[in-house]
Amino acid sequence: MLATEERPVLVATETDDVTADMVITQLNRRKVPVVRFNPADIGGCLTVSARFGTCPAPVAGQVRTLSRTVDLDRVRAVYWRRPVWPDFPYLSDDDARFAAAQVRHGLGGTLYALEGPLWVNHPLRNAAADYKPAQLAVAQRLGLTVPSTLVTNDPEEAREFIAAHGQVIYKTLRWTSYKRGGVPVTGWADPVTAAEIDDSVRVTPHLFQARVDKVADVRVLVVGGRAFPVRIDSDLLDWRKDYSALSYSVVDLPDHVEKALCAYLDRFGLVSGSFDLAVDRAGDYWWLELNPNGQWGWLEEKTGLEMSATFADLLTRGEPAP
Repeated sequence: MLATEERPVLVATETDDVTADMVITQLNRRKVPVVRFNPADIGGCLTVSARFGTCPAPVAGQVRTLSRTVDLDRVRAVYWRRPVWPDFPYLSDDDARFAAAQVRHGLGGTLYALEGPLWVNHPLRNAAADYKPAQLAVAQRLGLTVPSTLVTNDPEEAREFIAAHGQVIYKTLRWTSYKRGGVPVTGWADPVTAAEIDDSVRVTPHLFQARVDKVADVRVLVVGGRAFPVRIDSDLLDWRKDYSALSYSVVDLPDHVEKALCAYLDRFGLVSGSFDLAVDRAGDYWWLELNPNGQWGWLEEKTGLEMSATFADLLTRGEPAP
């Protein structure tokens, strides 16, 4: 029998998400009802029904899973974690594209129309904050130190930039699912030389960045105005390549850096974000990037910082940002 939850937190995420599990555990301890769903389950396991223009409320209706029903006007908060949209592999290509668009604009659009709940984070604001060139400009405007960076599809400009800066790395502008020979591959931050630049650079913009002479990386989770900085020590240019080679320590950020990171989230209307910084030999902090919905669960496990509890406290309050 379906249970109607009072003032629940909606958690939108994929089936296996340890980080979401950590937050849900904390919400359960606070006796806050949770309705977890994945957009990919639309159909037999997930139903949305919404009415517009016929009720006193601008949006009225329900989201139903196999075990829970939530009235849309009763949602306390939405934790938009790592949802997966359906791809309808059993349909033809054209039908699958059509169906996928209807789900995004039907289910997604209905949820996006809600103004009462707190969003952590609203997906449209996540998307706006996910463009690296915009990130670099905003970081500099807020007084953070940004490495010299070139975004270009001009091979000659790329060669001149590399010649001017010596040690330069290449980064993808956006993580994208990619396979080579059927094997998934990931784009790392890798060194690049002028000799490697050829005319294929013209096909699409590339991001080239002067290498920071760093001694450590710092991943900073900011949630609800509270910062959790963790120093990551390794000999790796890109620490994501080998988690077994990393060591962790809790550090304090310089006050101006912490204030700038909080102001950065405010600029994009975000409640939470995971920032990547580098520390050089002089102890100065360099901006690298923001992941508006980055991973942090393993950092809580390594350091004992109360990250999931802070998320749960924020979602429990359910107070939308002004």
